[in-house]
Amino acid sequence: MVMLKKYELTEQHPDTGLYCIKALRDFGNVAKGDIGGWIEGEKNLSHEGYAWVYGDAWVYGNAEVSGNARVYGDAEVSGNARVYGDAWVYGYAWVSGNARVYGNARVSGYARVYGNARVYGNARVYGDAWVSRAKHTSNVWTMTLGKHTITVDGDYLNIGCESHTIKQWLKNFRKIGEMAGYSPEEIERYGDAITMINKWLKADGS
Repeated sequence: MVMLKKYELTEQHPDTGLYCIKALRDFGNVAKGDIGGWIEGEKNLSHEGYAWVYGDAWVYGNAEVSGNARVYGDAEVSGNARVYGDAWVYGYAWVSGNARVYGNARVSGYARVYGNARVYGNARVYGDAWVSRAKHTSNVWTMTLGKHTITVDGDYLNIGCESHTIKQWLKNFRKIGEMAGYSPEEIERYGDAITMINKWLKADGS
């Protein structure tokens, strides 16, 4: 059976060399003739399923978007990354390296998912969160407290650039905060937040 292509490559961007895509048939919420985002080649976007790259989004390198996934806004997917299933990557988010985003996962804002990270299920990664550990992260979520974003990434809890296990935070949050240059008021707020997050995770069975 010959696969019916759902898009074609059109104009090439003068600076990046990426190609703009144009829909050749109706599928999902895309109509024939719709102009999409930018990809390096057909290896980056499957002709099967409803997957699509919209607007000013870029997909390049060996990255692949497939299934019913959506990449839009100013998002970038690169390296050997894979975005598939019903996942969405949007805003100014970057997915790179060997990262995988799938299921009903959403990566948005200025979030970064890279390395060997896995984001799946109903996970939401947003704001300024960075996820990089080689760990299944269906329980990734973030919250903002003061000037920093707190990210729960599996067994790890990240505050700003500081990444430690929750047990390490609970035991040494004052020392970690002082070494990171947090004010006494920030240390107290983060200590309360860490304690609260630990209770949530225990209640959730994580």
